[in-house]
Amino acid sequence: MKIGIIIGSIREGRQGAAVAEWVLKGAQAHGGATFELVDLKSFDVPLLTSATVPGAADKTYDSEQVTRWSEAIDSYDGFIFVTPEYNHGVPGAFKNAFDSLGNEWLGKTVAFVSYGADGGIRAVEQWRCIVANFQMVDVRAQVALSLFTEFGKDGFAPQERRTGELGVLLDQLLRMTSRLAS
Repeated sequence: MKIGIIIGSIREGRQGAAVAEWVLKGAQAHGGATFELVDLKSFDVPLLTSATVPGAADKTYDSEQVTRWSEAIDSYDGFIFVTPEYNHGVPGAFKNAFDSLGNEWLGKTVAFVSYGADGGIRAVEQWRCIVANFQMVDVRAQVALSLFTEFGKDGFAPQERRTGELGVLLDQLLRMTSRLAS
C-alpha cells in the first residue's frame, strides 16, 4: 500500500510542511505501508478553468501541472490530508487542486490531520462532505492541532498525546485501505 501525505497549504511561512514531516516520521515508525510527502505547492496547480469537467476528462487534462498532479494522486491507495483551516473552511488552493481532478480520488481512503485556531476541525468537517462526492472513505480518527498551544516562535511542538492520536489514525487508515484493496 502507498499512502500520500498531502501538504494542503501553499502559503509562504506555512505550518503544514512541519506538520507533514511529523506525520511522515510517525507513519514510517508505525509501518504497514509506504508513506510519501506530496507537496501541493510544488505542483503549481492553476485555477480550474477548463471547459471539460475533470470527472469526464478521463485523466487527460489541458494543463501540464494538472497532468503531473493527476499522475501523482493516481499513484496512491490512500491519503492523509494535512490541512489548515482558513476563515472557518478549507484552504482555497487545496480545494482547487482537489476539484481539478476526477477519478484519481475515486474510492480511495483518506484521513485528516488539521491545524488552526480551533484545531482545524471546521475544515475537516467540510473535507468530509467534499471527499464523499468521489466515494472516498474517510476514517473517524483525526489529529486536530491548535495554533495556540502547539505552534510558537520555536516552531511546531505537538502535545505528547498527539503521537497516540496519530497511531490510532494510522491504524484506521491502513485497515480500511487494506480492506478496499482486497
